[in-house]
Order: sequence, then structure tokens, then C-alpha cells
Amino acid sequence: MSLSQGAIRATTDVERIEAPVTFKAYMMCAFAAFGGIFFGYDSGYINGVLGIPYYIHLQTGLPYSLLDDEATKDQFAIPSWKKSLIVSILSLGTFLGAIIAGDLADFIGRRTTVIFGCLVFLVGVVLQTASNSGLGLIIPGRLIAGFGVGFVSATIILYMSEIAPRKIRGALVSGYQFCITIGLLLASCVAYGTQDFTDTSSYRVPIALQMLWAIILAIGLFFLPESPRYFVKKGNLERARGVLARVRGQAVDSELIEQELAEIVANHEYEMQVIPQGSYFSSWANCFKGSLWRPNSNLRRTILGTSLQMMQQWTGINFIFYFGTTFFQQLGTIDNPFLISLITTLVNVLSTPLSFWAIERFGRRPLLIWGALGMLICEFIVAIAGTVDGDNPHTVKAMISFICIYIFFFATTWGPGAWVIIGEIFPLQIRSRGVGLSTASNWLWNCIIAVITPYMVDKQYGDLKAKVFFIWGGLCILCFFYAYFLIYETKGLSLEQVDKMMEETTPLTSAHWKATTTFAAEMGLTDKGTLRAEVPQESEKKEPGSVV
Repeated sequence: MSLSQGAIRATTDVERIEAPVTFKAYMMCAFAAFGGIFFGYDSGYINGVLGIPYYIHLQTGLPYSLLDDEATKDQFAIPSWKKSLIVSILSLGTFLGAIIAGDLADFIGRRTTVIFGCLVFLVGVVLQTASNSGLGLIIPGRLIAGFGVGFVSATIILYMSEIAPRKIRGALVSGYQFCITIGLLLASCVAYGTQDFTDTSSYRVPIALQMLWAIILAIGLFFLPESPRYFVKKGNLERARGVLARVRGQAVDSELIEQELAEIVANHEYEMQVIPQGSYFSSWANCFKGSLWRPNSNLRRTILGTSLQMMQQWTGINFIFYFGTTFFQQLGTIDNPFLISLITTLVNVLSTPLSFWAIERFGRRPLLIWGALGMLICEFIVAIAGTVDGDNPHTVKAMISFICIYIFFFATTWGPGAWVIIGEIFPLQIRSRGVGLSTASNWLWNCIIAVITPYMVDKQYGDLKAKVFFIWGGLCILCFFYAYFLIYETKGLSLEQVDKMMEETTPLTSAHWKATTTFAAEMGLTDKGTLRAEVPQESEKKEPGSVV
């Protein structure tokens, strides 16, 4: 059957399952990564706003005169319960939004889900900007904005993983984490610039600026293509072929495009035979099917993705970026905690680009192992120094230095690495929901940490001060062993090859796995020489052993 008749030619060559990398692919993924900016900005601006004197006065009614006396300075603060509620409500929204995003991404497409998320986010920002004293608008505003961030944060990773070339997928998806750090930095800069304002612009300017990032992303995505794997999942190979040609910068009738498309389709058909798609609820149940003791089961992959994002939060990084300003204020020896918070954010930004190179040079697994080791050492040093001599200004400076080194380790390893891996480990059949559940796990633990942290460090409650880093250091020990025993090496593999690798190896031996055949060959498609251009949609029933 000729191509003009709708056929797709498959290949047995594992090196020809993807077209060469083009500048266009870089640019598409780079712009998609822009979604990380308002994720980071929305997470970071609240850190500064909660420390702005005017906002504290607005929320508490406390007089500014408390700031003039060292004995009463610590009393000029937003109560812990209110701080927890304001910060954590965003994470609750993102948790729910990320779960819903999996369904939306399969129903209306990856790109459209992100655009819809931007619109929801804008509604939430408008409510936050209009807020005044009290919590009547700031809480629902952050909750609604959280839904938007959940849609975007879950779907952008899915979209980038599906369109990025395999040899640079880790670097490109790491760009998402880099954009998160840019957002955090911008939030710190804006809060630093408005901290001394004595009217509502002190907090409204940082809040309202979020609209800009969402508008840019939504408009830009109108000009980007949908994921080709989404069209394969929907059974529309002609549109999948056209999108793939556009993403790879090849002609529609290119042999390379045919062979890559054949591999995607063959893998999808294989997964559909293993676990056929059924009703809406059974499709969700597919995420949890299989034995816990089989490394390639959907259940194991779902647990791996959700627990990996949990572990990323357990590193304690968001303690710095949510409550860093108030933590540095409580140390009592720092003149400008806003400036220190800005410096830590700048370290995060400058460190992350190193991961673009390291994640493809050394792989995902080594980065997570050594990153956890570096973080736990730094955290225990900060905890011990702060406990033994925390009132000494020189000791505090040393603590800040090691906090910056700790941020460096996170930004080059666990920061991007966790996002890269969750976009790679799920088969197409459950990928959107798997990534959504994993992202929801990140935000669930983000929410839990945001709720409990003020009670851990505020003077009227736990008053742990630097001792809180004993907790983060202890959790990083768990992260170290988790990465060593459970993380697979996926460097340089196509998403379909990752699927095969997880069937045939273990985390400890995964780095040595090499692809020896293609899915198209295993499905017998290369024997036929061609692959039909129409594939059954997931709702259609297929007999065992059928091929596309």
C-alpha cells in the first residue's frame, strides 16, 4: 500500500524511530515551558506579600509603632492560622485542578487544556487583585487561580514530554523548572520593590502582574500544534502525521515521520491489548491495575510518579520560597530579610540551567541520588549551626550560605528531575491521568507543608527556628534511598522505549538497558511493510492479537 493511499511504513531500526532534532522543536518546547513562569510567580509572590508591613497592618489592624520597638517587633505579623490558609488554599486548588486536567487533556487536547487553565487563572487573579482587608476575596481568588495553575502545571509537562525529541527531552522539560525559578525571582523582585509602599498598591501590584504571564501563554499556544500522541490516542492518524511533520520540521510524506508515527501507534496498540479501554471509571481504574510487585504495572508507575512528586516536596524547598522572608525575619540578626529572600531566589534561577546539560550528560537517576545527598548534608549543617550558635550574626551568614548551596543542589537535580521523569514513565493509555495524579501529589504535599510550616516555626507554637532543618534533612535521607532503589534511568530513550525498558529491567540495572527492536516490529507491522492510517479509538473493542 502506498503512502498516498494512507499507509505508514514501519521500521525495525531503533535509531530511526524519531526524526532529527530541529530548531523549531527547541522553540516550541521553550515557549511551552513559559507556563512555569506563572506557576513560579504565583507560588512566590505570596512569600513577599505576607511580609509587607502595609499588608500585615491591613490583615491584622496592628499599629506600625510595633516595628519601632525590638521588644514588640515580632508581634507585628499575620497570625499563623491566617498565613496557613492564605498560602495553602492555592495548593488545594492546584491539587484538584491537576486531577481534573488529566480528563480535560484527553477530552479537548493538551494545548486547549492549558489555554483553558490560563483563563481560569485570570479569573482568580482578578479576585485577588480586588481584595482588601479580610479574606473574602483573597481566599476564593487563590483557590480559583489554583485550579488554573493545576490545569497548566499538569498539562504542560505532558505536552512537552510528548513533542520533545528524545535526545533532548530532559533538557527541554527542565526548561519548565527554569521558568518556575524565573517566576519566583520576578515575584521576589516585585515584592522587594513594593515592600515600603503604604497603600494597596504594595500588594495589588505583585498580584496583578500575574495576569501578564497567563495572557502571553494563552495567546502563544494558539500558534503551537497539538500533541501528535493525542491524535493517535483519538485514532486520527492523518492529523497526527501532520502535527508530527510540523514539530519535527519534515515533509508530511517523509519516511522519518512515517516511522516515528508507526512506533507511537504500535506502542499504543500494544498497551490497548494489555489493558483494553472501557468506561470512564474503568479508564481511571487502569491507573491502578496490575501487581505492586511487577515493575511495569500501571499501579507501580502511578505510585512511582505520585511518590516522586511527594519526595520533591519533602526536600523542604518550598519552606524557603513560601516562608523564607518570615523565617529570616525571625532569626533576628538580618537587617533586610527581603534582600536575603531575593538572593536565595536568584541562586535558584542561576543554578537551574546547569541541569539542562547535566540531565542529558549524567542521566536522571544519578542526579536525584547525588542531589539528595548534597541537600541533606547542607540541611543538617544549617540545623546544627543554628541550634548551637544561632544568635551569632557570623553563624547566620554561614547558615544562609549553606541554604544557598542547598538550593543549588535542588535546582540542578530534584527541581527539574522530578518533572522530567513523571512525563516519561507512563504509557500513552494512562499518561494524561498519570501525569495529572503525579502533579496533584506535588500540590497536595505542597498544601500540607504550607499548612503546617507556620506552626513549626512561629514563636507562639513550635518555635523551631533553624531546628526545622533537622526535619528537612531527615526527609532528604529518605529521598536518597528512594532515588537509589526506585528511580529508573530514562536518558536518551523515546517514550515508547521507556515503556519497554520498564518491562524488562529494574531501577538498579536500568542504565544498562538498550533497545534491540521497535514496537512496530514486535507487533508484526514491519512484516506487512505498512500500517493502516486509521486506528480504532479507545472506546472501540479490539480482539486480542489485532494490529492497527
